[in-house]
Amino acid sequence: MKKPSLLIIFFTVFIDLIGFGIVMPLLPIYNQQFGAPGWMNGAIVASFSLMQFLFAPAWGKLSDRIGRRPVLLVSNAGSAVAYGLFGFASHFSGEKALWVILASRVFAGICGANLSVASAYIADVSPPEKRSKSMGLIGMAFGLGFILGPALGSFSVDKFGLSGPGWIASAICALNFLFTLTFLVESRKLSTGPQVRRVRLAQWAHTFQQPTVGFLVALYFFATFSFAAFEVTIGLLLQKKFGYGPKQIGYFITYCGLLSAFLQGGGIGPLIKKLGERKLLSVALVVVAAGLVLIPYAKGITGLLIALGVFAAGSGIHRPPLFGLISILTPEQEQGATLGVTQSAGSLARIVAPVFATTLYTVRADLPYLICAAVACISGIVAWSYLNRPETKGH
Repeated sequence: MKKPSLLIIFFTVFIDLIGFGIVMPLLPIYNQQFGAPGWMNGAIVASFSLMQFLFAPAWGKLSDRIGRRPVLLVSNAGSAVAYGLFGFASHFSGEKALWVILASRVFAGICGANLSVASAYIADVSPPEKRSKSMGLIGMAFGLGFILGPALGSFSVDKFGLSGPGWIASAICALNFLFTLTFLVESRKLSTGPQVRRVRLAQWAHTFQQPTVGFLVALYFFATFSFAAFEVTIGLLLQKKFGYGPKQIGYFITYCGLLSAFLQGGGIGPLIKKLGERKLLSVALVVVAAGLVLIPYAKGITGLLIALGVFAAGSGIHRPPLFGLISILTPEQEQGATLGVTQSAGSLARIVAPVFATTLYTVRADLPYLICAAVACISGIVAWSYLNRPETKGH
């Protein structure tokens, strides 16, 4: 009989994120192509994260009840339909096309259960001492998917027109469904522990009633907020300061993705062994802050590569110990629900941060970076103080 495999769950997430990476960078271009007014543009960009915020805890909780594999299968099938709808949208024009695109992003967000449920899968099959290192696989898949996805998206537009990216992303998700169906073995032992059913707000309240877990979820919100602010403004900054176009900006984003993926896939183990999850998480957030301060003042390509490298390093090493700690501190029968709440908090940050960052950017280009650097630095200092207190070590 096959055993649950970290390699198989890595490929499941990686393939899913290639599909996501194909479509996401092209959204502003599609919105412009079909003449989206400001509110519609914002709605299309934010709809995926909003649906993730609303539905991620429910998917995680469902995976605790019925197992990880069926939820991942439903997620993959739903994503294939959603991206197919995105491809279909280009056959319309104007407002009708925009409404179809919005519907596709809403449906994709509702079905987007892969990250939180895959994290719960990893928690199921990894012993506590190896859990944070194993969580790095999700980050590695995330980074590599976002490197390959945009390249495929650009290629498919050139070859097949505006409908190409949606149909290719849909085909990739359909293949992922078949891959998961064929190779992924269930990790959840359904007999372990009693199942408690809670409505959405009750699940959030239950999570935050566990002080250290609640603190870590809040920390993930602030870390994701800082990253999302960078994500939405870096292209504008590089264009304004250095005169770079989309192609060159893509190279720099690829550089960040590769460095982050390398650290999460191979470098995270020795760092956790040396510092432990609690100290490493705190240090990583301070490193993120340092990178954010350096980026808007970087001079020349060397300075820019150093600044982006510092930021990517901090971003790459904060997620595995954070999710590892949450998983270690969460009862076995609640892994999916708690990690779903965590993912939901990250989605909330991705809704709020773009509005915050782009508004500040219009005032002064360095403002979103300096404020988010302060957020990350304070988060790191508070995390060091709180997580390393003797009374929180066992909670």
